[in-house]
Amino acid sequence: MEQILKYFPNLSVKQQQQFAALDALYREWNAKINVISRKDIDNLYEHHVLHSLAIAHMIRFRPDTRILDFGTGGGFPGIPLAILFPECHFKLIDGTGKKIRVAQAVCDAIELTNCHPEHLRGEEEKGRYDFVVSRAVMPLPDLAKMVRKNMARQSHNALPNGIICLKGGELEGELQPFRHIAESAEISTWFSEEWFDKKYVVYLPM
Repeated sequence: MEQILKYFPNLSVKQQQQFAALDALYREWNAKINVISRKDIDNLYEHHVLHSLAIAHMIRFRPDTRILDFGTGGGFPGIPLAILFPECHFKLIDGTGKKIRVAQAVCDAIELTNCHPEHLRGEEEKGRYDFVVSRAVMPLPDLAKMVRKNMARQSHNALPNGIICLKGGELEGELQPFRHIAESAEISTWFSEEWFDKKYVVYLPM
């Protein structure tokens, strides 16, 4: 929790309580359903929660923004973002039902009412959203092709509607088809922990 408050010092009491509850909840559920690698659970806040919140440095979602978390796994980046932006609407989808079960249990436990996990494959999602967020689910060209049908036409935020994803490693080849329009930012410019070196937030307007 100290890492979260270090970078997000203006959280409400409720938000602090919700973030603080994640550790015990994910430990409990991870013992039943492996959504985070066993050796990584001790790094929950740095490697999963804070990593998800890097998206908030790329954009501050305005109230009533609709966001689709594509391939959420156990709820990342959607659950941390839904805590941070309580006036926005998040839908979390994943093709693995047991992972969605964990995400739903966490949302219920912390009373996160703006976050709706659903067991659904990307091809089956029919809704329209201002932004699609994801964490290294698939190469960006494949993701863009998959979610183009889900992008709302009207933009209401400082950035035009599009995809915002968390990526690591060498990005040049993946971003080549979008080299004139995609933007990437190094997470290490915002968060000082060494783990964030060579990790990026990538934005692709749609």
